[in-house]
Amino acid sequence: MDKLNITGNGPLNGQIRISGAKNAALPILCAALLTPETLRLTNVPQLKDVHTIQKLLQGMGARVMTDNVHEFELTCAHLDKLEAPYELVKTMRASILVLGPMLARFGEARVSLPGGCAIGQRPVEQHIKGLEAMGATITIEHGYIHARAPRLQGARIVTDMVTVTGTENLLMAAVLAEGTTILENAAQEPEVTDLAECLVKMGAKISGIGTNTLTIEGVERLHGAEHAVMADRIETGTFLCAVAMAGGDVTLTHARPDTLDAVLDKLKEAGAELSCGDDWIRIVMKQRPKAVSLRTAPYPAFPTDMQAQFMAMNTIAEGTSKVTETIFENRFMHVSELCRMGANIEVEGNTAIIQGVERLSGATVMATDLRASASLVIAGLIADGVTTVDRIYHLDRGYEHIEAKLGGVGGLIERVK
Repeated sequence: MDKLNITGNGPLNGQIRISGAKNAALPILCAALLTPETLRLTNVPQLKDVHTIQKLLQGMGARVMTDNVHEFELTCAHLDKLEAPYELVKTMRASILVLGPMLARFGEARVSLPGGCAIGQRPVEQHIKGLEAMGATITIEHGYIHARAPRLQGARIVTDMVTVTGTENLLMAAVLAEGTTILENAAQEPEVTDLAECLVKMGAKISGIGTNTLTIEGVERLHGAEHAVMADRIETGTFLCAVAMAGGDVTLTHARPDTLDAVLDKLKEAGAELSCGDDWIRIVMKQRPKAVSLRTAPYPAFPTDMQAQFMAMNTIAEGTSKVTETIFENRFMHVSELCRMGANIEVEGNTAIIQGVERLSGATVMATDLRASASLVIAGLIADGVTTVDRIYHLDRGYEHIEAKLGGVGGLIERVK
């Protein structure tokens, strides 16, 4: 199993190219199920989760062409298996995103209940509730969701909570439903917007994109299209935190600063000098960061996927901070690993209190989930000695060649087999 060895090495300087967003690519790949024509995607990140979705679609009978590792051509003209098996779904809960489009186009779907990161309960009840409101008959047996509907019907759906994958699944189902569907309390994350914009290119009729109310006029069929996956705002935020901790001057290219308002505001509060263009962000950090308190909440508030990285920054910041996690109940598993490196963190319920220390020390630590892995990597960049991050298969699910990107700006980081 691969590990990363990281040696603390001072400031980072240079350029990093941001990859396509994992959380946008996965639902957009599943959207190929909605048409028999070819969907061509560019800027697709080369990630373990993307390969899992590719394998899942190919197992159903989809034709997936990848002459360039960042470009996919998907054709779902002749599917012979309307099922997402446990063997694949258990490794990545985003596999549930085949449920809506498969049911909408073929009238039937059988999808294993999902697995994925162990950061807390992420139930699929909202997906099921919404599809049932659209006329689907759904049973859960032997660990599988089995859904049937001759043709889904438009409906008004109000989810009990804001759910990104739930919004995406119901949005994809609604584009082929008969009549009008109104999704209220919809997730407003940029990745949802990216999916909606791709669906519009395929012929869907969607209004309210980017708001918490989506109105979808169902159409008879969708057609092929070409779409570039948006830049990964979480990868961008992770590298910004790395520079805020280590110091230096780094420009992130092919980025989307317009999706990062809450993160950029907190970095400025920490003392970072930031300048932005349409597709780039430059960060200059000349001092020890100041402690910043934060509270996670659905977009456009501070993202839960950046909580661990900011906690890592706060461990060596000047002052005391509070980090409150409101989205996932098990998302403080990185705390014990950061404490192994010398951090001073106390957890009270869903709040972590961090007293900044002047330096961390290298240690062997274990990655417990995707974003926790990233927090340990950037902590290793500024720790005395060598930090070994074990179980980095979590990291490979969401970061494309992180060791090469950080190495390109001066980080001493190597992958060990």
